[in-house]
Amino acid sequence: MILLDYVVNLAIFALLIFLPIVANSFSEFKQLKYYRLFVGLYGGIVAAILVALSIHQQGYVYDIRYAAVIISFAYFGPVGGVITGICSIIARLLVGGQWVTPIIGWLIIIVGFCIAHVFTARFTAVKRSVIFFTLYAIIYFIDVPIIFNIFRDKPLFHIQYVAFVMLGVITGVLLIESYLKLYRMNGRLIEMYKMVEESESKYRLIAENTSDLIKIMWKDHSITYFSPSHELVLGYQLSELEGIELCKFIHPDDVEFFKKTVQRMFEKEEAQSMEIRFLHKNGRWIEFESRCMPVRGKNQVIEHLVIVSRDISERKKAEEILLQSEKLSIVGELAAGVAHEIRNPLTTIKGFVQLYKAGNNNLEYSDLLLGELERIETITSEMLSLGKPQAVKLIQADLRELIENTIEFLSPQALMNGFQMNTLFEESPFPIICEKNQLKQVFLNILKNAMEAMPQGGNIEIYLRKGDDDECIVQIRDHGCGIPEELLPRLGEPFYSLKEKGTGLGVMICHKIIKQHKGSISYSSKQNEGTVVEIKLPLSEGLL
Repeated sequence: MILLDYVVNLAIFALLIFLPIVANSFSEFKQLKYYRLFVGLYGGIVAAILVALSIHQQGYVYDIRYAAVIISFAYFGPVGGVITGICSIIARLLVGGQWVTPIIGWLIIIVGFCIAHVFTARFTAVKRSVIFFTLYAIIYFIDVPIIFNIFRDKPLFHIQYVAFVMLGVITGVLLIESYLKLYRMNGRLIEMYKMVEESESKYRLIAENTSDLIKIMWKDHSITYFSPSHELVLGYQLSELEGIELCKFIHPDDVEFFKKTVQRMFEKEEAQSMEIRFLHKNGRWIEFESRCMPVRGKNQVIEHLVIVSRDISERKKAEEILLQSEKLSIVGELAAGVAHEIRNPLTTIKGFVQLYKAGNNNLEYSDLLLGELERIETITSEMLSLGKPQAVKLIQADLRELIENTIEFLSPQALMNGFQMNTLFEESPFPIICEKNQLKQVFLNILKNAMEAMPQGGNIEIYLRKGDDDECIVQIRDHGCGIPEELLPRLGEPFYSLKEKGTGLGVMICHKIIKQHKGSISYSSKQNEGTVVEIKLPLSEGLL
């Protein structure tokens, strides 16, 4: 029966140690200021209960109260250990029997533990438990059977008693260490969860607030994740994008290139960059630079791609502006050189015409030739201004009169080639501040382009009216071959022309002149239906 009693005592001891551990697991207790005192008192209660559960067998008494004392010293230091020890000795004395021997033995053990704690303060609790138990066993075997001559002829009793205490210490240490290990693991897990949550929160913050489009694509081109930026940049709700194949909103001209690039990434397992156009919900195409990064799965096989796309529309515009600026610089240098070379022979021709006129007053076309030579000279000066901007003399003029003069100048050429100039002008005056020759050059260029667009002749309509915000609007409409809509934005670029032998300089100079007059020029056209050129110029405040 003694083995069963041992098991019962150890089970109750384990339960008493386990109870506060379980209680602490279900609630977050703040560490009390004098927690060692309270732990010592609880240890004393455990020791008292163990004394009450002492095993009486053949006149011998067995209990494991010193297991509680050893554990208190090992884990909570002298404060907790002494309090537990005091409670244990009080309980032992209340049970009865001799007082002197237990008290002396108790004092020796407690003093020995306190001294040992000084030398083992830096050790782990498990090592201190081993040291304290060893010290207890040495003190017990010297004190009880030798000094006090208690059951000196019963060595089995003493061995059995010390072994019983040892089992109690082992049980208590295993329970506490298991709990502490789980507690530390739980603490690390909580820290890891917290770090993961913080990391996820940061990535979510980035993904949800960046203007870049972030997607996760599988081998079948299906998308499992769209960043919220798709709503802002492309106008789609995320619910509209669920389960959609990416190729469905890629420009048809870019789909094949996209598929080949993706296939190459899955095969070569290398990141790639590409420029593709995505469809906005309103129907327009937006250019994106997409960085695709392969992601490996558990078997080190590429399972999906992370695609980060950035809107490069503004960058493309900046590149076009830079390219145009470089072209303009070249054009300026070229125009200045050509104009300079033209002016020299032009001056000579002009001089000889003037001499010829002086000797032949009846020459009918002398004035016309001199007028045209002066206009050529003016145009070459304008070409020089491309290379070196010059100050122009702005005066107030009537735009209606200026356009009528230009039409009158072109009338002979128009009649010879079967063109009819139809005008529709409002009656009110159109005072503007301008350089007359420059604007004349603009209207001449536009009207000549309109005639060249209709080789077989036809009607050209010129409208002049007042618009909003103190501006006047000139519209010149032809019914020629028209211009493809995708080419309209390029009109005005140097060296870009739809004519076989054109240079694009004429339209470019028109743009520059209109801009200098604080106006704007725009085009609308449909193939085989004709083109409309609209010019807006600010009206001056005074009347002519």
